[in-house]
Amino acid sequence: MTSAPILILPSPSESFEVYCDASLLGLGGVLMQNKQVIAYASRQLRVHERNYPTHDLELAAVVFVLKLWRHYLYGSRFEVFSDHKSLKYLFDQKELNMRQRRWLEFLKDYDFGLNYHPGKANVVADALSRKSLHMSMLMVKELDLIEQFRDLSLVCESTHHSVKLGMLKLTSGILAEIREGQKSDMLLVDKLTLVNQSQGGEFRVDENGVLRFGNRVCIPDVTELKKSILEEGHRKKLRVLFIPV
Repeated sequence: MTSAPILILPSPSESFEVYCDASLLGLGGVLMQNKQVIAYASRQLRVHERNYPTHDLELAAVVFVLKLWRHYLYGSRFEVFSDHKSLKYLFDQKELNMRQRRWLEFLKDYDFGLNYHPGKANVVADALSRKSLHMSMLMVKELDLIEQFRDLSLVCESTHHSVKLGMLKLTSGILAEIREGQKSDMLLVDKLTLVNQSQGGEFRVDENGVLRFGNRVCIPDVTELKKSILEEGHRKKLRVLFIPV
């Protein structure tokens, strides 16, 4: 967990070791030589494979890794390790279903020994066969968190490698000053009256009680307030446009 294993290049002159395992979620395997890892492999179960009995799942794991690493294993002697004891007696069984017979025909092309390896010792292949469970749980939790972030009005941008969150909230006392100043500007008071009578046309009152013309804030004719807005716009590099009503 604290250091990544270094994969080695295979040597055709030396024997291989294949560790494989199956779970209710996937198949996994490790190809090794001299106790060093050459390659890892795993995949999720297909829909029809989820109905396989345990014996067939473990056998499917063996077939999966042998097909995947055929270019290494075909023509060489190697050992296969599984944590399912009954696989040791696979070739001696008399009653086989059609699927098992098909797989046995495939396995006869390889020169290997089938060995029992306790599950506790087969931790790498076991973890690979179950990794889809952890990934599925993480994906569900991630999607749930993203939805919660969106409910908080956060800007949420998800990628394959990360989730970026951002929130921008601007507050200023000027907006409150504008609202109060509109009450002393007789021209804007008339417009507010028309809005309250549903005759304001493009004039409207926003959620903050500020009179607007479309999306633009109506600035009252108050000298000090206009000066404050211009100074604020100059400091923040905002564009301020005064339009006579």
